[in-house]
Parts: sequence; C-alpha cells; structure tokens
Amino acid sequence: MIKAVLWDFGGVITTSPFEAFNRYEAEHGIPTDFIRGINATNPENNAWALFESSRITYDEFDRLFHEKTSTAGHPIPGSDVLSLLSGDLRPRMVGALKKCKHHFKIGCITNNVNSGQGPAMARTRERADEIQWVMNLFDIIVESSKEGIRKPNPAIYRLAVSRLEVDAGQIVFLDDLGINLKPARELGMQTIKVVNENQAIRELEEITGLNFNLK
Repeated sequence: MIKAVLWDFGGVITTSPFEAFNRYEAEHGIPTDFIRGINATNPENNAWALFESSRITYDEFDRLFHEKTSTAGHPIPGSDVLSLLSGDLRPRMVGALKKCKHHFKIGCITNNVNSGQGPAMARTRERADEIQWVMNLFDIIVESSKEGIRKPNPAIYRLAVSRLEVDAGQIVFLDDLGINLKPARELGMQTIKVVNENQAIRELEEITGLNFNLK
C-alpha cells in the first residue's frame, strides 16, 4: 500500500537540463551529449559530483569543468553549464503532484548546487518564485547541496525515508535517470523512470490507483 510519493525535481517536475545541454552543444558545434558524457565520467568525484555535494565552490567548479572539457577537446566554462540547469515547470506533473498531496505524503530528493535562486537553481526571481510555490507543496525536501550526499548514494534515500516516516516499501519514487532508481528499488521502493509526462503519469496512476485526468 502506497503511503508516500517521492519525486526528483529536474527532469521530472521540470523539463530536463539535458535538453538545454543539447541545445548548447548544437549552438557551439559540440558533439551531442558531450556534457552528459563529461558528467558521467568518474561520477563519484568529478567536478559535478563535488559541486552537488558542496565540496567545492562555484569558482572551483567553473575552473575544474573547463579543465576537464578542454582536455576532452571542447572547452566549456562551468558557469555556462550552470546557467542551463533551471528547466521549465511541467504543468501536468505539478497537477499530479498536487493531487497526490491529498492522498499521500510527498517528498523530493534533488541533486542540486549552490547556484541560482532556491532548490531548483532558478536564474530569475520570477522563476524562483514560481518554483518555490511548487516546493512548498512537499512535506520534505532532501537537497544534495545541503546534505553533502547525492543520488545515487543510498544514504540520501535512507534520509528521505526517515524524514517521511514511512517504510520504503510504501513509497513510489520518480526519477528520469535509471542510475538513480536502482538504490531506491534496492531499499524496497517502487520506481518510475520518467521518459515523458504521459508515460510517467500513466504509470503513477497504475501504482497509486489515482485517476489524474490531466489535460
């Protein structure tokens, strides 16, 4: 029996930053998914991982990311990548979130950085206010930049389970990255890999028994 729904934020509640990465790559003549490839190399200790767990500063990330991408053949300032992180809200996912709140506890686990405004790293005050309204819906929010640990470290999932005060087996977790879903499944959660809004909402309906009826 589901008692809580746990959500990733970027790529689930908002559009994926990977879309913005691909646009940047196309505009600058860089191979598609180059940035994702850099972020996936040495994923526990690369510049991205260090910044998301607040082990380096903004300036250090900017320098380290530039050094790594330069070595790989396409120099990119880290500051450029950070400007691409804040996606657009997906209204239908927000609608599903709001309905879930009437029936279950809801929480958020997000890998984020100390950049921009608020947990979703918004680049403008208007966007930050819009995101904050959604963030206020959650019963608990677990941010990598505040906790010093990040997905897929199992510790961040255990922390979320503890704060939700339900058994892991009573939680469904949505994330757009398969690597982040594996630890959740190992703890006993049901998981949904978010490929697009329609698919994710349909699977959430099947697991929760709710009818979102969202247009």
